[in-house]
Amino acid sequence: MKHLDRALDGQNQWWKYLAMGLITIIGANLVGSIPLLVVVIFAAMKNGNDGLTAMANGVDFAALGIDANLGLALMLIPFVIGLLILVILLKPFHKRTSSETINGTNKIRWGRFFFAGLIWAVILGSFTLYDYMSHPENFTVNLNYTNLIILVIISLALIPLQTTYEELFFRGYLTQAFGAWTRNRWLAVFVPAVLFGLMHSMNPEVSEFGFWIAMPQYIMFGLIFGLATIWDDGIEIAMGAHAANNVFLSIFVTHKASALQTYALLEQKQLDPVRDNWVLLTGGILFLIIMLVRYKWKLSVINRPIIKEA
Repeated sequence: MKHLDRALDGQNQWWKYLAMGLITIIGANLVGSIPLLVVVIFAAMKNGNDGLTAMANGVDFAALGIDANLGLALMLIPFVIGLLILVILLKPFHKRTSSETINGTNKIRWGRFFFAGLIWAVILGSFTLYDYMSHPENFTVNLNYTNLIILVIISLALIPLQTTYEELFFRGYLTQAFGAWTRNRWLAVFVPAVLFGLMHSMNPEVSEFGFWIAMPQYIMFGLIFGLATIWDDGIEIAMGAHAANNVFLSIFVTHKASALQTYALLEQKQLDPVRDNWVLLTGGILFLIIMLVRYKWKLSVINRPIIKEA
């Protein structure tokens, strides 16, 4: 086991993680939001809207006359900047490379990334197809080839960077941190999962359906990906599944309360968030079972204390 053990090197002072988090988040939002602010302000001036009001309401791109594909790209740029900052600062802060934060070694297992992404996309696609076939009246089909092609390009180019930033920070960086501090693998799964959920507390789904209805889904995502990280000794599977999840939703399914407002092929009219939580739990368990069989995980490893091997 190398992923969590790699952090047992005396470079885990709490202030380093606090400083890294603040620098990454503030830097990403200050620098990464500049293009978004420029476009929103110009659009607001052009349409006679109040730019500050638009920002306070979560930036309604449609109301401002901003193309949804451009809006998606602008919303993803801060995550790309955050990823760059995180990768650059890992070495001076912790004497650790990004690949060592991914799995404790100097080699990234890309096969796991793509296999996990494929399986998650198949599971998600199967549930979506079942929903559509069962209740076609609950969906609106949007088919504009020009918008769709641009959407696919933006999604494939930028969303994996967004999800890699989140996974590198939560399942890589913070999981190593809490593993080194507590020497307990269960806590290394649970605490970052809760923090991951809280990071999404400002998402529109939370405002639409309520904190206690929407938040379990985000925390459940964190727990599923956290367990995969511990059992697989690295975050490649979490990275692949997370990227596939967001790319799939961006291209195929959207909703008025979705954080990803895109020219997706399907727009779902009504959501049942409680049902969706059960669907995620079912799909997540199925996903973990497939990974377990494919990579022959030893489930008991999660009960082992985290110690530095000789």
